[in-house]
Amino acid sequence: MENKEPAPTKAQELKVFLFMTVVLAPILAVATVGGYGFIVWMYQLLSGRPPGA
Repeated sequence: MENKEPAPTKAQELKVFLFMTVVLAPILAVATVGGYGFIVWMYQLLSGRPPGA
């Protein structure tokens, strides 16, 4: 099986890199921190105490 698609150009690679660093990484960081905060909040809501206390 041969790969019929042309190799990505430097400009395409730069666009994908910039998208990942400027858009995707901050969104994933906020989602991760927000998700962890939500889990801690729900734990406190259900258990009535902070984790580890």
